[in-house]
Amino acid sequence: MAARLQPPVAPPVEVVDLRRLSARDLEPLLAEETQFWGSDLEWDFEKSADLVRRFVELRALNGSALVEDGLVTGYVYYVLEENKGLIGDLYVRHEFQGAGREKQLLEAALDPVMATPHVSRVECQLMMLRGDPRRVAPRPQYLRTFERNFMTIDLRHAALREGKPRRPIYIEKWSDRYQDGAAHLIAAAYTGHIDGLINDQYRGSVGARRFLYNIVQYPGCGAFYRPASFAAFEAVSGHLCGISLASLVAPECGHITQICVAPNVKGTGVGHELLRQSLTALREAGCRSASLTVTAANSEAVSLYERVGFETVRRFSAFVWEGFQR
Repeated sequence: MAARLQPPVAPPVEVVDLRRLSARDLEPLLAEETQFWGSDLEWDFEKSADLVRRFVELRALNGSALVEDGLVTGYVYYVLEENKGLIGDLYVRHEFQGAGREKQLLEAALDPVMATPHVSRVECQLMMLRGDPRRVAPRPQYLRTFERNFMTIDLRHAALREGKPRRPIYIEKWSDRYQDGAAHLIAAAYTGHIDGLINDQYRGSVGARRFLYNIVQYPGCGAFYRPASFAAFEAVSGHLCGISLASLVAPECGHITQICVAPNVKGTGVGHELLRQSLTALREAGCRSASLTVTAANSEAVSLYERVGFETVRRFSAFVWEGFQR
């Protein structure tokens, strides 16, 4: 009688603290992630990957990795910020991707963050985690999910026609002396706005100031590009009424990191003109494309970007867990 063949047994999945690994252990995973950021989003992820390598080598990065048969197949890291946890990145190697491993990594980050005293909120926006309405994220009793769009525009063919704001304004190149005013502007612009539910830094000027500092100083949203960043002012009062900030995420690709206008000038074309000037400056700098992210439910903003020429090329989710501390 022939021996009965047994199906191969999949190797067990081990969840390992990142501080037990070296940068060399993560290298194939980070190399693949960098490739996907470049091919899918036209985004140079190398500087962000370098930061991961550096902190992993210092044994100073909070997070976990999946190890299967000696191979690192996925990782997640998080940071703690006062009463909040931020899941900074999560990636699973392409051949291993699936809701099961992604959920396993999310749980590995959520468990220690939620157990940290004084932490009552966790945020994450993971562009490598595609939006899927069927996805079951962990800790659903504390979870709110917001769908986000990653949109791009081909600057080589975009018309970028000059707008005609229905409000007397003047526009200047961005200067750091506008930072405090911009922080107050962001807080006012996002009062009662859905994005204030996603990112609590928008809810007050102190958080908005930290948000602006991160845009200018850190590579998470690319290298801040001053020549394509602008501030709008009301012509009569001189009050700051809008900003459009841009970065370079690859040698020929720009990104709009923040665009907002004061409530009293909303709908007057100020935002359109700020966006047009940022995109024009990026094109003049040699960029062939630009991108931005927007909450899908923010229909007015989505409509504006589509009129300018942006198209949604990827959908992802923003997750917020809140209310787990008694």
